[in-house]
Amino acid sequence: MKNDHKEVLLIAGGPHPTGDIEGTLKLGFDVVFVGEAEDSIVEFFRRIKLDEDYLNIKGIAFLKDDNVCYTGKRDYVDLDKYPPFPYMLGKFGHIEITRGCPFACNFCQTSHIFGGKVRHRSIEKVLEAAERMIKRNLTDFRVITPNAFSYLSEDGREVNIKGLEIFLREVNRLYKPKGTINIGSFPSEVRPEHVREDTLELLKTYADNKNIIIGAQSGSPCILKNSRRGHTLEDVYRAVKLSVKYGYIPDVDFIFGLPGETERDVLDTIKFMKELANLGARIHAHTFMPLPQTAYSKEKPGRIDPKIKETISKMLKEDKNVVFGNWTVQERQAEKIYKYLNYGII
Repeated sequence: MKNDHKEVLLIAGGPHPTGDIEGTLKLGFDVVFVGEAEDSIVEFFRRIKLDEDYLNIKGIAFLKDDNVCYTGKRDYVDLDKYPPFPYMLGKFGHIEITRGCPFACNFCQTSHIFGGKVRHRSIEKVLEAAERMIKRNLTDFRVITPNAFSYLSEDGREVNIKGLEIFLREVNRLYKPKGTINIGSFPSEVRPEHVREDTLELLKTYADNKNIIIGAQSGSPCILKNSRRGHTLEDVYRAVKLSVKYGYIPDVDFIFGLPGETERDVLDTIKFMKELANLGARIHAHTFMPLPQTAYSKEKPGRIDPKIKETISKMLKEDKNVVFGNWTVQERQAEKIYKYLNYGII
């Protein structure tokens, strides 16, 4: 069956449409590209050009008789098949080096959108993109990845230290002396158990970081376990101490108001934040937001406990840089997300 012809087809893709397929389609979009879309959108446009049926393409969703039809998951995308930027348009940004995450934390969309199997863009392809940027005098090298120190790791849980060194050495060769290299800082982070003497030695040798973003998320062992973080408080503590030892500012992520948070969990988190700040860390504060297709998607929006607000206020009076983030804005956003996903209120 051929598709119904329209003058304009409205298509959508990315985290929001993937997370809320039905809501996106009922806004008036004809097709939603679910998850990774590099392969599916190429096939879609080829069929449109040839006037062929596109409704059986894997990886898309559409409405039929007001019901959502999903054609099923596609195979994982090979990142080397596609450049990280639209070179023909001259648009550049940070280079995606890894996609997918094996940890599947209950609050995070990454594993649910891109899968639990990690895939890496090869060193050769990353360097090709970097060279194109340098020719345009874009000399600030940054990467997009769920965990910067897992690059080239087969399972994403371990560190491929040899591969990481080759990668950093080659990037350093391209960018020095006029460029800067940032790994494990914005817009990516690192898992605390991967902050080690050997990974930090590589950063000191080849990169220009001033800070390292470390994902802790809570100071409560119970909350870490329940949210499937896969690391301990001791991992975070050790990571912060090592980062400071090597001359870095550790920016430690915390998410307030995670599901199941008790008064004991709040007190544990406050104690832990203070300990890390005393070691030299900065607290990057967030509020829990129930994101679509995560294990916590139906949980109530995060609320920042008054004790945490009081603690943050006192910490900021002592040092205005010790805590940063958009936790109050996220608290309001979390409420809107919850109302929209559960009651359709925009």
